[in-house]
Amino acid sequence: QVQLVESGGGLVQAGGSLRLSCAASGSSFSIYALNWFRQAPGKQRELVATIASSGSTYYSDSVKGRFTISRDNAKNMVDLQMNSLKSEDTAVYYCHMISRGIEYWGQGTQVTVSS
Repeated sequence: QVQLVESGGGLVQAGGSLRLSCAASGSSFSIYALNWFRQAPGKQRELVATIASSGSTYYSDSVKGRFTISRDNAKNMVDLQMNSLKSEDTAVYYCHMISRGIEYWGQGTQVTVSS
């Protein structure tokens, strides 16, 4: 059983920064890709960033160059550093992974960017 717990959300002014963290329970953390999704009010949940077990990364066009995903396999954690935040980044951010065909989601953390 995997549990994902996010932290680090909050209120920030446009142009500011926030760092989100996700702590994962369970074994074999290092072999799985890890994802950050977000869902804004009235919109579908969207993939923001992915980090593979190899360390390779993917970013959506909307955050490329501003967000950085990283992982610490020794601590079972994945972070999302968010810089140059915009009002359109306001959303609930979710940590996500798939293990043995089962999807796991964190409870979400709210990020609000004021303009």
